[in-house]
Amino acid sequence: MPPANSRDVSIPLSQPDITDREIQAVTDVMRSGTLSIGPRLVEFEDKCAAIAGRRHGIGVNSGTSGLHLCMLASGIKPGDQVLTTPFSFVASANAALFVNARPVFVDIDSQTLNLDPAKVEAAITEETKAIVAVECFGHPGGMAEIEQIARKHELQLIEDCCEGFGGHVELPTGGRKIGSFGRAGIFGFYPNKQITTGEGGMIVTDDDAFADRCRSLRNQGRDTFKAAGQMGWLAHARLGYNYRLSEIAAAIGSVQCDRVTEILDARRRVAQRYMRQLMAHPDIVLPTLGDDEHVSWFVFVIRLSDRFGRGERDELMQRLRRRGVGCNNYFPPIHLQPFYRERFGYGEGDFPVCEYVADRTVALPFHGGLSDDDIDYVCEVLGNELDAMEKIGARS
Repeated sequence: MPPANSRDVSIPLSQPDITDREIQAVTDVMRSGTLSIGPRLVEFEDKCAAIAGRRHGIGVNSGTSGLHLCMLASGIKPGDQVLTTPFSFVASANAALFVNARPVFVDIDSQTLNLDPAKVEAAITEETKAIVAVECFGHPGGMAEIEQIARKHELQLIEDCCEGFGGHVELPTGGRKIGSFGRAGIFGFYPNKQITTGEGGMIVTDDDAFADRCRSLRNQGRDTFKAAGQMGWLAHARLGYNYRLSEIAAAIGSVQCDRVTEILDARRRVAQRYMRQLMAHPDIVLPTLGDDEHVSWFVFVIRLSDRFGRGERDELMQRLRRRGVGCNNYFPPIHLQPFYRERFGYGEGDFPVCEYVADRTVALPFHGGLSDDDIDYVCEVLGNELDAMEKIGARS
């Protein structure tokens, strides 16, 4: 006989919010005969730029591609140092390696889970040329301070806002949208993000020359689509890449932008219900948000209390999955990934705040389509399994 809190249907960790409008947009593109380098890309770029409070949008085929192009367009060279966080998806650090620069990790703030601004300033050397600042899970905390540090030391600031589309923060100087900090920001549109294009990304910037360079780099190094001497559209001004975003993907993204308020409201509803249901549990640390910080809710990640370590966290996730609750750990520290250990000699203890947090994180099912019953079931199972583990620990 199954446990009282089990269900036949599992609850996945994430799910894209796709309607008939997106499907119709794809059909329209397919019938148009223009599948690349067309009007839907320009439309999507303009909408993303407006949502981020920027002048330019440059669509690319992934957030990772966007980070790579920003490294190139910023003039980061082999041997340069790029400060970044060890608590992120690995692409945040890999972007520096793509241009043969060196990623230099700086530990995180335990509440925002972003770079600790005080530690950033202490890590700057003569070789430091840029900061890749990640808004972890879409949290904007510390970004304004890091922007000031970058200006003070004349460093390039690249905002990895792949997890923050549609968020904003209120500052003493006025409201700032996520994507508006530094030289450029990069959004990602993987299926679990706030809006999706399936695969895709967007660079946003106010810098005309930077935007032009990124447009060239994403399109095999072409400067424009106009004729360039006898070589015409096959003239290439620089080494470039095939990082273009298709018209099909852009059409999906354009509709998602039109629906962004609806999509974000649905995600906010789910997050708020989780917060209400879980706030009283002594072993759960919920996301920390100030009154001036307005996230758009990429994921819902809890942290377990000090009584739990990595082993207990992993056991909890196994228990949740057996009850049909999708979950995962977010993020394993980048510096402890095998490639980074082998190449740079990192080990446990190098960035203690990051490692402490990473050992205790659990991402719960999160998307705008979760029903109240789904959320309540996840919270019930989570609470029951934590209580069961506490009783087992008390007996051992």
